[in-house]
Amino acid sequence: MDQINVQNCDSHLCLTVYIITFITGFPANILAFYTLIHKIWRKPAPIDILLLNLTISDLLFLIFLPFKMQEVANNMFWNIDYFLCPLSGFVFYMTIYNSTFFLTAVSVERYLGVAFPIQHSLRRRPIYAVFASIFMWVFSILHLSIVYIMPYYNPSGTIPPSRNVCYEGFTDAQLQILLPVRLELCIVLFCIPLLICSFCYINFIRILSRLPNIGRRRRLRAIGLALGTLVVFALCFGPYNVSHVVGFIIKSSPAWRDQALLLSTFNACLDPFIFYFTSAAVRNTVGAMMRGIWGRSCCQCPKVFRSFRKKPPETEKHSLPKPPDITNAL
Repeated sequence: MDQINVQNCDSHLCLTVYIITFITGFPANILAFYTLIHKIWRKPAPIDILLLNLTISDLLFLIFLPFKMQEVANNMFWNIDYFLCPLSGFVFYMTIYNSTFFLTAVSVERYLGVAFPIQHSLRRRPIYAVFASIFMWVFSILHLSIVYIMPYYNPSGTIPPSRNVCYEGFTDAQLQILLPVRLELCIVLFCIPLLICSFCYINFIRILSRLPNIGRRRRLRAIGLALGTLVVFALCFGPYNVSHVVGFIIKSSPAWRDQALLLSTFNACLDPFIFYFTSAAVRNTVGAMMRGIWGRSCCQCPKVFRSFRKKPPETEKHSLPKPPDITNAL
């Protein structure tokens, strides 16, 4: 039987990563969701539709993340209704691979836009992005259905599946099915998208660096986005998928598998940075919010200054020092 490897992950480390991901990723993705919905309602574009689906996937991941927090806080024992265990695991892993698909689709869209600008602009239709998104959701759901099925799979018929541990402690018969499936997930849902994403962004950078009619600032931002996306792709999803290959070779889950999974968790709060640099609508919304916050804080400044300039009551006039003149420091 496979060991409960997730217990090798320090509970404080796991809980810290989950909490940071949730409190930073949830509001950022809500903002991106609102902005992209508003943008698509006014003028839909393929890249906005792809980013919206990536946002929905991240939000779904974050909604189910508290179940993982509860599991870690309870010393990795599952003490709530068991049907939520395979469901939360299914959503947790499905949305991880959804991210690889949609990040790859965004890279293809951006590459085609610079490699074949005229042909792509004539043929690009929002409906194509809708069909592609539906295909990627269905493809990911079908592949990750194993996560939902496996906790209920009991080939021997004698040992009932454990109900106090979630998605761990698999029997040898279960591992005979699960380990090859994990290897297939690594190849189909990570390696192939990584190769496509790398090809698109490397050529995107190569083409963009030779275009003379693009400003330096805009060029550097686009190149930085491409390189940043590749780094996020490899860093967040690479170690976890390598654990699938190692697990297939040694016939059990490696002890560091769950530490690698923590890197995949971080992707939910890193994606909004990609949205910011990819979508002008998201940048405009963030800029408007910052200007609004700054404007409201500045509006309070005169009131604060006037409060300093008020004369103290007569009873305290001689006991309080004269307020400093801070207007010269503005």
